[in-house]
Amino acid sequence: MSLIYLNETQQQIQTLAREFAQRELASLAAERDRESRFDRSMVAQMAKLGFFGMLTPEAYDGLALDAQSYLLALEEIAVVDASAAVLLSVHNSLPTQMILNFGTETQRTRFLGPMARGDTIGAFALSETEAGSDAASLRCQAVRDGDDWILTGTKAWVSHGNEAGVILCMARTDTADARRGTKGISTFILTPDLPGFQLGKKESKLGLRASPTLQIILDDCRVPGDRLLGDEGKGLIYALGSLDHGRLGIAAQAIGIARGALEAAMRYAVDRKQFDRPITEFQAIQFKLADMATRITASRTLLHAAAAAKERGEKITRFSSMAKLFASETAMWVTTQAIQILGGYGYVTDYPVERFFRDAKVTEIYEGTSEVQRMVIAREVLAAAAAADGSLPD
Repeated sequence: MSLIYLNETQQQIQTLAREFAQRELASLAAERDRESRFDRSMVAQMAKLGFFGMLTPEAYDGLALDAQSYLLALEEIAVVDASAAVLLSVHNSLPTQMILNFGTETQRTRFLGPMARGDTIGAFALSETEAGSDAASLRCQAVRDGDDWILTGTKAWVSHGNEAGVILCMARTDTADARRGTKGISTFILTPDLPGFQLGKKESKLGLRASPTLQIILDDCRVPGDRLLGDEGKGLIYALGSLDHGRLGIAAQAIGIARGALEAAMRYAVDRKQFDRPITEFQAIQFKLADMATRITASRTLLHAAAAAKERGEKITRFSSMAKLFASETAMWVTTQAIQILGGYGYVTDYPVERFFRDAKVTEIYEGTSEVQRMVIAREVLAAAAAADGSLPD
């Protein structure tokens, strides 16, 4: 039973993703995590099912699904393998949506089809070592050279940067003596074949170990002029707007991780006996399971309410931040409780809850930390209240 109404198509997408995750991802998820191994065969399998073009219009070989169908699929995959889920989330929400919303028809035709088919993975390069939450302080510089641009700088924390064929990169197009803040940053569509494009350090991470994260080094990287996305100086505005959508994907991942931990904890608790009876008969365990299930259900309901608002064309900045904040903190809390239920077994790699715990942490960090989400929510709530003569917004 679900509090969220699902139409027939949404139910079919949910079932398809669940069956795929259980059949194709579950058996090797722990091994890929242990070896920090990105599996290209997994990409091919997901591509056949259309998972890389869930939100892409049919004109560009996509499935043209609604946001809720996409989020349902993400959750089901994250229940089993959060590393696979983050690949789909980044690809579908950030580079795909930015090219679709701000690209020229030539750019859409060239890039969106291969991305929707899974022939090309999309990536997003905004952060730098000194520009994380303060994205406007990025230093990567783009300078005109005839019809081209020359990009110089290093981008950090690029998910699947070594596997991607399309990378949306934010760089400064203002000058050092005339900085324009957020209006001095533009977005470029990069491909690995460009002169001066280099892969940098691959990070060794706590969680999402089967999802590669690395630096991209731009050493006088020559970028054709037709790779500028949208208007010059609006790149950061495009990126931050796209994060409204991206944060819904992170929330879905977090819910999936939490659900995976809850399901693992329940299976263990049913079988585990102490004092000659299953530990599910102890109120302390029952209360933990009850609280875990309640928080997951609340997170999912908030997420899909935000997704429904997006489908209605409403501004969702406040709600996407709420969904991401609540779901990510729920994932961290639920996975902690799952380890506690398993006791010593929760702390070893023989059981999956330690992996869920490690995977959960980053959902409180990437695409805006929990602290940033609270800042966004407060700003939006205060602005809405001011516009409504001090009344609290709905």
